[in-house]
Amino acid sequence: MFASSETPIIAAIVLLAFGILGWGFYRARPFGKLGILAWLQSVVLMTPWLLFFGLFAAGVYLNIVGILFLVVASAGLYIYLGRQLRAAGQDAILKQRATERLAADTTPEGNTASPVTAELKIEVLSIPETDLNAIKGIFGLDTFFATETIAYQEGAIFKGNLRGEPQEVHNRLSANLRERLGEQYRLFLVENTDGKPVVIVLPSRNDPRPTTAGQKAFAGILLIATIATCLETAGLLLNFDLFANPAKLTQALPIGLGIFVILIAHEIGHWVLARRYQVRLSWPFFLPAVQIGSFGSITRFESLLPNRTALFDITLAGPAAGGIVSLIMLIAGLLLSHPGSLFQLPNQFFQGSILVGSLARVVLGSALQSPLVNVHPLVIIGWLGLVITALNLMPAGALDGGRIVQAIYGRKTAGRTTLATLILLALVSLGNTLAMYWAIVILFLQRDLERPSLNEISEPDDARAALGLLALFLMIATLLPLTPGLAGRLGIG
Repeated sequence: MFASSETPIIAAIVLLAFGILGWGFYRARPFGKLGILAWLQSVVLMTPWLLFFGLFAAGVYLNIVGILFLVVASAGLYIYLGRQLRAAGQDAILKQRATERLAADTTPEGNTASPVTAELKIEVLSIPETDLNAIKGIFGLDTFFATETIAYQEGAIFKGNLRGEPQEVHNRLSANLRERLGEQYRLFLVENTDGKPVVIVLPSRNDPRPTTAGQKAFAGILLIATIATCLETAGLLLNFDLFANPAKLTQALPIGLGIFVILIAHEIGHWVLARRYQVRLSWPFFLPAVQIGSFGSITRFESLLPNRTALFDITLAGPAAGGIVSLIMLIAGLLLSHPGSLFQLPNQFFQGSILVGSLARVVLGSALQSPLVNVHPLVIIGWLGLVITALNLMPAGALDGGRIVQAIYGRKTAGRTTLATLILLALVSLGNTLAMYWAIVILFLQRDLERPSLNEISEPDDARAALGLLALFLMIATLLPLTPGLAGRLGIG
């Protein structure tokens, strides 16, 4: 059924999918019913895509109706499980509060003393003594029992024992700190090298700096340059150099603006979610690229993130918006394609992406067996948009993909995936100049991880983890080409 060279690839994909689901189940088991329900949401979310690509690899093609059925059924089950999860969560909260009340009622009065904080090596402490005493006063038996104080940069680290749910404890400690010292300090709840919770208090003057006037001017220059490269890319697709033939601007305008619309959709996605979390973003610093119009943009956080969930939501919103717009353009272009369309692409062109080739096979069918395939311009625009989105979803540094991995799995894992991504790009760049350019951009501009959030301990829920894995899966499906044997058996080329 499968060629010998393709069997290991298909087996590896199947094993990877089951490995991801198995790892999710392993992480969910300790949380009981809540964890299993959240894991089932992850399974329901991933199943349509696994079925689609699995059947596709086996030579079974689903039409649009079949795909929509899978998506709608998945969404319905996801919503149902979400309701069950919320109901179970309310029961768990009530049980936890009852347990805490019972423990409080049975605690001897002699044990209500304030926690004792070990004194610091005073010679290295930079926080004024009055401020330090005020900070020590925010801790309590029911929040964080501080046992040791250590100097750290311009603030201090407080070691001790966490006595509650991390987000609730952080909210209470931060509120107490603001009541005593206003906005002079920021409180971080993080894990130390031993994996134990610690509190770090730093002066607010170390907060991220807002974008300066000079940086805004530079962002404006990059914006103009990116518009120019989007138009130049459109001209090259139409077989002329716009810089050498500026009179043909009107011909390049529709495709160039189409690419730029995808870039703007990406930034709007970031901005909308950042506004919901009251997080300030810098102006986007677009990265012009003649090959595909743009590499996307660099957007900095200009305020501290409240938690890793906020990091995940704000980060994913950008590629989700840009990716959805790109996918809509691609599918619409495939549906509008007909003999005599503006572009005639060699059928081997569709072997360059598993995702695009799969969708093209479903919509265009046997037309992909022709030496030249007629396609609407929206196919090209949508494909370029998916490539730009996928490049930014690579799990490295401060790219969207790197931030997603950091939000879900933490800084240590994000550091490892950054190194692995750079090594992979270095290998691919031996035969692909685009990979080389992107590796250089990451290495010099985006390799550093995002700074820790205020509450670095609380992880995003499993539903978000599933969405993150789905985004990374679609990134791979966009950038990974079909093998010639599999493409030929599927009728592509």
